[in-house]
Amino acid sequence: MLNLCMLSGSFEYDSEASLTIFKTFVEKHYPIHANLVVYNSEDHDPSLAALQDADALLVFTRRLNTEGESLKQFQAYCEQGRPIVGIRTASHAYENWLEFDKTVLGGDYQGHYGHGPLTRVDLIATEHPILNGIPAFDCYGSLYKNPSLRDDTSLLLMGHTDEHSEPVAWTRLHNGGRICYTSLGHQRDFEVEPFLRFLAQSILWVSEQI
Repeated sequence: MLNLCMLSGSFEYDSEASLTIFKTFVEKHYPIHANLVVYNSEDHDPSLAALQDADALLVFTRRLNTEGESLKQFQAYCEQGRPIVGIRTASHAYENWLEFDKTVLGGDYQGHYGHGPLTRVDLIATEHPILNGIPAFDCYGSLYKNPSLRDDTSLLLMGHTDEHSEPVAWTRLHNGGRICYTSLGHQRDFEVEPFLRFLAQSILWVSEQI
């Protein structure tokens, strides 16, 4: 059984409710136990002790004011080259370590386009284990701008609206550890089964289980 630690602190997207949905899904269909650590506000400082024994970390936080020992604990997990999956606002997870986006996730978050029609999600790396059995699908949030991904990223998914196209999921290695990030993650995306399966298989991949 894989031990997953999930950090919830993206209030704009009600990450606690979304990750609770995902916890139910992933524990039912995959050999994963999910431990949810919830930030109640940008200034809340919950214990991150669950990081110590985690086989993988899922980050869904937004501009938290975490500092001191708690931030160092998170940074240490990253620098040890341990498995990480980032969702949407993880690109700006901690206000005091915005470098996490480029340094660890390999992204280049530059804001987002306006809310509008559905985002059509196309598979790019169709043979990648994360995408096994997953069809193209639609998602609901505004499209994030990531114009200059790091050169060592591998693109998995592209998102398209009528006017714009952007990378919406990719992988890379950080200090030898596997990383997967997706800019998808609107509340309604957690009602889309291919998206839930994508997240679950991302966790298995970063943990070298697939």
